Amino acid sequence: MNYDIAIIGAGPGGIYAAYELATQAPELKVAVFEAGHSLEKRRCPIDGDKVKSCIGCKSCSIMSGFGGAGAFSDGKYNITNDFGGTLYEYIGRDQALELMRYVDGINMAHGGAGTKMYSTGATKFKKLCLQNGMQLLDASVRHLGTDLNHLVLENLYAFLKGRADFFFDTSVEHLRREEDGSFTLVTKAGEAHCRSCVVSVGRSGSKWMEKICREMDIPTKSNRVDIGVRVELPAVVFSHLTDELYESKIVYRTEKFEDRVRTFCMNPHGIVVNENTNGIITVNGHSYESPEKHTDNTNFALLVAKHFSEPFKDSNGYGESIARLSNMLGGGVIVQRFGDLIRGRRSTVARMEESIVRPTLKATPGDLSLVLPKRILDGIIEMIYALDKIAPGTANDDTLLYGVEVKFYNMEVSLDDHLQTRYPGLYVIGDGSGVTHSLSHASASGVYVARDILKART
Repeated sequence: MNYDIAIIGAGPGGIYAAYELATQAPELKVAVFEAGHSLEKRRCPIDGDKVKSCIGCKSCSIMSGFGGAGAFSDGKYNITNDFGGTLYEYIGRDQALELMRYVDGINMAHGGAGTKMYSTGATKFKKLCLQNGMQLLDASVRHLGTDLNHLVLENLYAFLKGRADFFFDTSVEHLRREEDGSFTLVTKAGEAHCRSCVVSVGRSGSKWMEKICREMDIPTKSNRVDIGVRVELPAVVFSHLTDELYESKIVYRTEKFEDRVRTFCMNPHGIVVNENTNGIITVNGHSYESPEKHTDNTNFALLVAKHFSEPFKDSNGYGESIARLSNMLGGGVIVQRFGDLIRGRRSTVARMEESIVRPTLKATPGDLSLVLPKRILDGIIEMIYALDKIAPGTANDDTLLYGVEVKFYNMEVSLDDHLQTRYPGLYVIGDGSGVTHSLSHASASGVYVARDILKART
């Protein structure tokens, strides 16, 4: 199997790299290796009835497969340099935004047309947040919804499958650089050889990426981990924000510890869902474009970022240990009423039934104070009271908190301004690089690297 370019991982970075190569240089031989399933075979067995919790599938259909971990997300593409990664530090702010807009155009041409682009540009909520000790970050947000996001991926795959060779359920076990500067990928389907290799393994490939960096002596540095809860409340409480902005990224610095707490992944009229990361069950949220799939609730994450200095380097291990504790106590995700948390008591089935907020995820009523470190929990509580000033009702007793939500960031791989490692022709992109943390940034990094490869060949 000899190729001009091999792409490891069919998440956003890999998909848009393959798309750019297919449209700009269709004569090149391109292969895409993906450890997970093809899109049509991605089905999580959890149905809430017969299968209520993770059964440890060999390949997690939520986290792996064509489309990556974002395939079943709510399809939010945030066009901004204020959050979502540090791609702009490598390629410049203007080019980063241009590439994100370019990706948006591809999405619109493949099923996303007609969806709304939201913007914080001239909103009155910036002033309101500042008046209450918070900051609303700037962004333009395209919301595809989980349903249309899936449609866009279907159409992209239909375009690509005849223009690149896809190998699904095919993990790359080893990657090595040959003396002539080419690369060899060792898989169960055999060895593949290529002149350029693009690694785009996403968050679920963090352990693999660490192994490859050790074996190939590629420098890395520890990244942060974000730990917190997912909040669920009546949609009307946040409707004045979500109707205008859809996604509002609000940052608050706590009075007690001066930690930064932020809102993340807001899902108006959405649902709370399980997420499996390396066998650990955490919580996330989805929302749909179709009104028929809307719920009466809105959910969003409240996350506290933790950075670690020497000698501790395993930030993801720290996050995993907290998530495992939640799994141990609750058999998975724990849910607690805000009023119960403040009163220092666990939520029970009876108390949950009395709540005016009906949970959209079947989770175990419990006590998050037994799981989350006090400093993190104090920051979350402070943030809820702060949000209550701009969205009265946030701090109601019946507001639901699901835990834990953890955003694992891959260690940051040492890359140059081409997103290239110390080996010419070996690129690392997307969330697997530690550089990007979002659909838009990951996708843009794929386009950028594809263009760089083509430029180097001319």
